Amino acid sequence: MPYLLTSTLLFLAALIIIYWIHNQYHLDVVVEPATPPANAPLISICIPARNEEKNIRACVESALGQDYPNLEVIVLDDRSTDSTLTQLSGFASRDSRLLPISGKELPAGWAGKPHALFQASAAAHGEWLCFVDADTFLAPNAISACYAKALETHVDMFTTMNEQILGSFWEKVVMPLVMTALSVGFSPRKVNDPNSRDAIANGQFILIRRSVYDSIGGHEKVKDQIVEDKAISEQVKWNGHRLVVADGMKVIRTRMYTDLPSMWEGWTKNIYLGLSGHPALLLLGAFGALLALMAALFLPLWTLLGIGWLFNGGTWLAVVIIVQSLSVWAWLIYFRVRVNRGMKISAWYALTTPLGAGVFAAMMLASAWKVISGQGVTWRGRKYHAK
Repeated sequence: MPYLLTSTLLFLAALIIIYWIHNQYHLDVVVEPATPPANAPLISICIPARNEEKNIRACVESALGQDYPNLEVIVLDDRSTDSTLTQLSGFASRDSRLLPISGKELPAGWAGKPHALFQASAAAHGEWLCFVDADTFLAPNAISACYAKALETHVDMFTTMNEQILGSFWEKVVMPLVMTALSVGFSPRKVNDPNSRDAIANGQFILIRRSVYDSIGGHEKVKDQIVEDKAISEQVKWNGHRLVVADGMKVIRTRMYTDLPSMWEGWTKNIYLGLSGHPALLLLGAFGALLALMAALFLPLWTLLGIGWLFNGGTWLAVVIIVQSLSVWAWLIYFRVRVNRGMKISAWYALTTPLGAGVFAAMMLASAWKVISGQGVTWRGRKYHAK
């Protein structure tokens, strides 16, 4: 009976936790396709690029292929060591709207991406600045649609959550779980509430009024911040300007990583920076790692223990425990299938949840150790320590 009582408590807790985790992602503002505006102010698309030879062609082509009638595209080559700059030069000779810039050496006290965007914005002439990552690809009507939604919502800074392109096995196993974890970490409804101090932005796509950008000090204000998108969103909102995060999946796509090593490097960096300097978040991260480990290890063990007990005289008590564990499995798989369909990957990848949870837990623990040990992280050939 004590085994049954313990199993029942775990059963009820698991059902509640799984439901809660999978019902935190409320993107009420949705970007819909829109026609180009009649009186279109100049929008400057600013793209930072450091060793992006795999992505830069498709990214720039998508930016230049917009139906928005009045734009310029500025690409800041952040001292790449690959063919990024060569490809940009070829584009510029064919389209006068493209301005490629060779980035200057990183000054002391600056992080790489803020410095790249600072340089790009200095060359921009638009009434609006649109910061787009080099691994992000815009549908032909993306700028028109986002600009229309920004006007409709009366915002000063507009950012989107985008469709994630998942190609490799490990992307499909790990990324859906990471995105679910991120949905727990922030509430779009609180971000969009002007009475809340919650602020976040997705650096893959940010549209901001130039006047507001200048008034808050631009990227120079957040020059030492590696997570510069969140830092600048805080400057916008905390200075009384309107910030909105929206669902941009119908018009914007991003391919963040292509394999497990790059995904490990990228997400351990992001998690490390999120946990650094925040003891409460460090504890929350440890709790998240524990939940992921439970999904990876305990759920399969729970069922096996019930089966083992059944074959060793467990009678109906063991059967109840087996049914409880399998019910939790079914509940979890149901929600993971929903997530996977939303991310346009096969529902069968829901069955890899324990594997993905194990990798995610390892990333969380590795990041926590880097925080505790003060090791710092390496990203795109540069070493960073949290402030």
